[in-house]
Amino acid sequence: MHVLIVNFRLDGIDQAQYAKLCDDVAPAFAAVPGLVSKIWLKDAERGIFGGVYLWESREALERYKGSDLFKSIGAHPNLVDVTAREFEVLESPTRVTNGLLATT
Repeated sequence: MHVLIVNFRLDGIDQAQYAKLCDDVAPAFAAVPGLVSKIWLKDAERGIFGGVYLWESREALERYKGSDLFKSIGAHPNLVDVTAREFEVLESPTRVTNGLLATT
């Protein structure tokens, strides 16, 4: 399994408008092949937003990174200072601490 953590700041929209945008696009993320789960993030105090994506495989993550949906995050005019970091999951200890959904 692999994790992608995306963070950004808002520019030109407030948190309520951003929340509506999230609600509107959530079904598109739910339909992405190989995405096990996405957690939507908000640190209102520091103005940082984003998501934690859990992928069934590196291949699924790479397909997503090549998709229009992923590219739309970086191209969105109201999302600035976008960063994306990838991690491989250490599955054995993660399972011990209940960190993974039962997908396999």
